[in-house]
Amino acid sequence: MRLTVLILISLLFSRSFSCSQSTENLKIPGLRQPVEILRDRWGVAHIYAQNEHDLFFAQGYTAASDRLFQLEIWRRQATGTVAELLGPQEIKRDQGTRLFKFRGNLEQELKHYHPHGPQIVRAFVDGINAYIRQINQTPERLPVEFKILKTQPGLWTPEVVISRHQGLLENVRDELNYGRLVHLLGAENVRELAWFHPATKAGDPDLSLHVNGAELFQPILELYEAFRLPIRFTAKDRGLGATEEEASVWFENEKQFVGSNNWVVSGKRSASGFPMLANDPHRAQAIPSLRYWVHLQAPGWNVVGAGEPTLPGVSIGHNEFGAWGLTIFETDNEDLYVYEVNPAHPDQYKYRGKWESLRITSDTIPVKGQKPAVVQLKYTRHGPVVFEDAKNHKLYAVRAAWLETGCAPYLASLRMNQLKNWNEFRQACAFSRIPGENMVWAGRPAGGKNGSIGWQATGISPIRPNWTGLVPVPGDGRFEWNGFLPILQLPHKANPPEGFLATANNNLTPANYPHRKAIGWDWASPSRANRIAEVLKAKPKHSLADFKTLQADYLSIPARRLVPLLNGLQASDEPVEWARQQLVAWDFKLEPGSITAAVYAAWEAQLRETVYEQVVPENARKYMRSIPTERLIEWLQPGSPGPLKNVDRKELMLTCLEGAVADLTERLGFDRTHWWYGQSANKHIQLTHPLRNLMTPQQVAQYGIGPVARGGYGETVNNTGNSLNQEHGASFRILVDTQDWDKTLGINSPGQSGNPASPHYRDLFPIWAKNDYFPVYFTKEKIKTVTEKRTVLEP
Repeated sequence: MRLTVLILISLLFSRSFSCSQSTENLKIPGLRQPVEILRDRWGVAHIYAQNEHDLFFAQGYTAASDRLFQLEIWRRQATGTVAELLGPQEIKRDQGTRLFKFRGNLEQELKHYHPHGPQIVRAFVDGINAYIRQINQTPERLPVEFKILKTQPGLWTPEVVISRHQGLLENVRDELNYGRLVHLLGAENVRELAWFHPATKAGDPDLSLHVNGAELFQPILELYEAFRLPIRFTAKDRGLGATEEEASVWFENEKQFVGSNNWVVSGKRSASGFPMLANDPHRAQAIPSLRYWVHLQAPGWNVVGAGEPTLPGVSIGHNEFGAWGLTIFETDNEDLYVYEVNPAHPDQYKYRGKWESLRITSDTIPVKGQKPAVVQLKYTRHGPVVFEDAKNHKLYAVRAAWLETGCAPYLASLRMNQLKNWNEFRQACAFSRIPGENMVWAGRPAGGKNGSIGWQATGISPIRPNWTGLVPVPGDGRFEWNGFLPILQLPHKANPPEGFLATANNNLTPANYPHRKAIGWDWASPSRANRIAEVLKAKPKHSLADFKTLQADYLSIPARRLVPLLNGLQASDEPVEWARQQLVAWDFKLEPGSITAAVYAAWEAQLRETVYEQVVPENARKYMRSIPTERLIEWLQPGSPGPLKNVDRKELMLTCLEGAVADLTERLGFDRTHWWYGQSANKHIQLTHPLRNLMTPQQVAQYGIGPVARGGYGETVNNTGNSLNQEHGASFRILVDTQDWDKTLGINSPGQSGNPASPHYRDLFPIWAKNDYFPVYFTKEKIKTVTEKRTVLEP
């Protein structure tokens, strides 16, 4: 009887499913053979092609159908044509883009990413253009953004795909600011305030300033910053759409909160007995998200995961043989050079005792509402000139390793998509130059061998023989790179005895690493990495359910180190003493709904602000906008040396707690039962459309998403940033058990589509808000059970 009921239920489900599924056949010029696309109920396209060309053609076509406006903005940023759309306030952005354009050999560039790189990228671009040509024939079907801006999407070229404009690049802004700080405070004070490591001796790192520090306080990086800043669509002409202060805050937040977690466990540490992987990149929360899920299958290709919709292939995901993920690894791939200019010939600079001429080219920028702007692009032997100081006869240029061949962000992951084992994975990593990454691998057991787990740092790393890369240097020939460190000589590890590997943008480089000056000095707080390692060590074996719990973890390691400093204290003011008692009895978890979590977050914020104001002189605050978490905790410990050694730390603790209570009272009222964490007046997330300033109030409400409650903050594994409205964190997540690829779990908030008219514009947001996932099926049999729409693209 039970079997009969199950059969009837199964038939009923399959009938209702088959009725809801739609099939579409489209004639698409440019294809060679038919391509089948199964779109699942979460909006993920599973693409089945009969040849490699059609596979990537279809990926481009599908990405354009989902993310057309996102692709159009990328195209304009990559080509320096934003002013053509938005007006003269964007001329400097376009000038910066053109100044830093890759100008090497295109064919050689494309071959770097994959032996078939030229064919793959051109097929992908052709697919994007096929969709653009198709929809431009019926402009009324364009997404609402095009109608608001009164424009249509333009065609792509391979040069758009390889643009570096949105790469995670470092550290020329920090370099300029450290130079300014050394001039203001002295090298030793800068070393005390910053958290440079690993260092092997006193005086590390060397911050000797060989240029005139007083001349560094000029808008030296204005053109560089112009093309790096996100576009802000405003109704008024406000220059770049952001004030200098707003721009500084944006760059600081990107530095602090852009990162990721990943970890892998071996078969001996997993419940299934097979290696497992988890990854959750932390980027800006936005509509649409940065990532885009896709499943690519053709002869020689079978890979599922996510990359950026502007790139072919998959940068985080798995194939039949293994899974891989990434987090940021600190490489320093930029330097700021300062040159002496010939007063008699301002287009000459001194190099090795002789005057050398700048290379100068003119370019024309189309501008909405006025004549095109003609600009001069100037280059020294080291790179683009970003600032000319006529008064002091100096000029400044950025030497950017990412202008070398093979530095388009993530594109080298094409090689990873086809690899079969750890050794092949490492070889593929050797081509991954931007951004610097901690790449981790979990390989499925095969041929009677255990599956491997491994970690390989990647990134283009200039070798600096005689300086650290932390401050500007003269461009006169004394400070030259000695090539690039081979990627396989960057830190790596395979199959460690503890059975797991975890990275979270923290320093994993030993102090005796032989190529110290080829990597960065400035790393993320170890809080997230330490918590991940702690949880992985706490159980002998882990399941996907355990991984889900860990990716959603809200325990604060800094809270566990700071709250005990309140033990034994007593506040005379009743609300402050109540707050202290709440904290000392707390479990250190910043959970939504927790009143104590709100108290702690407000208290830590007060501690950060108060200590910052005490230790960073006012004239330096513009160039050092925060203090590292590790420094904060270190200085607050009883008896510790440092800039707080003469401060009454106990009084400081209670004063900041008093400030936290006052802040919560002002924001949330006198009733403490209303102080809970995770509400629209406190910790939450609300996403607004990027064109909100150009929309009607009705459209703003219609296309906005949220608010919903959030927990955590910038130091928890579930990184939600330190702002009350979450602006950064993991919008994309993946969990993989290599035992069964159909067990893979994923999420991508707010949805796969960027088109507000699509049902997949916001459908994943409620799942994400609960820290939950959807199944990412790999076998066609399972995919068919959740297929929402079948599309056949025909030549």
